[in-house]
Amino acid sequence: MTLEQLHDIVNYELFSIGNTKVTTVTVVVAFVVAVATVATSRVIQRAMRRAATARGVGEEDGSVAVAQRLVHYAVLLIGSFVGLQGLGIDLSALVAAGAVFAVGVGLAIQNLAQNFVSGVILLLERSIKPGDVVEVDGRTVRVRSMGIRSTICRSRDGEDIIVPNSMLVQGLVKNLTLGDDVIRVRVPVGVHYDSDLRVVQEALLAAAEAAPGRIADREPILLLLGFGSSSVDFEVSIWATDPWRLPRIQTDLALAVWEHLHARGVVIAFPQVDVHFDPKVTDGLRVMGGGRG
Repeated sequence: MTLEQLHDIVNYELFSIGNTKVTTVTVVVAFVVAVATVATSRVIQRAMRRAATARGVGEEDGSVAVAQRLVHYAVLLIGSFVGLQGLGIDLSALVAAGAVFAVGVGLAIQNLAQNFVSGVILLLERSIKPGDVVEVDGRTVRVRSMGIRSTICRSRDGEDIIVPNSMLVQGLVKNLTLGDDVIRVRVPVGVHYDSDLRVVQEALLAAAEAAPGRIADREPILLLLGFGSSSVDFEVSIWATDPWRLPRIQTDLALAVWEHLHARGVVIAFPQVDVHFDPKVTDGLRVMGGGRG
């Protein structure tokens, strides 16, 4: 086969698209681009899977699969443009129209895009992950699953709550299990002013040491908060684990405080108000009462 014959075969016109002639070589180039695109997508997805595994993200985390699928579509889109360009098809008009369309869609789905980017950030940072106990918008919830757009949480009341990812990234979120699951459990209490404060201190520390769920190697903390209008205010606290059981642990500590104060005869104060009448008012009330003192 001569070079001229090879040239004729390579440049043989198979069909035309508008004013563009599709030859054998352009079809081969487009096929190579398609194969390279699929191979590139698979390589990137495997790299993402390995990176996720290194960060402790398991296969059960749906956000990894969603991110892989989105990357796959993006690579296919880029490969399609390159392949069509290889066929000699002018895509400048299509790109211009697509840019205008993308701007319009971007404005329309701004919140969705914001949540998507936030989901990618959460996936990479791993500051919040399934199983964590977090405090969002004043509510304590446990993270069940994380997606690209939203995160599914379960409240202590058994409610499933859908939290937009942008709220987890931009808002103030308290992760109670990020570094460890150790928490501080506090119980405030006010005692009567006639109480012996040494006895009160002894009772509160004894209650804290006997409270169920306390970490044994961490000492309880007792603070005198101040002298209120009706009571001397204290706060006793202990260190415990499992933030999800915080209300239960706090209840056990409060019951222990009540029992130890009651056993020592210490009175828990309640609000009291002293009313003083002006002498004219007192005289008027005495007259209205028929002169009775």
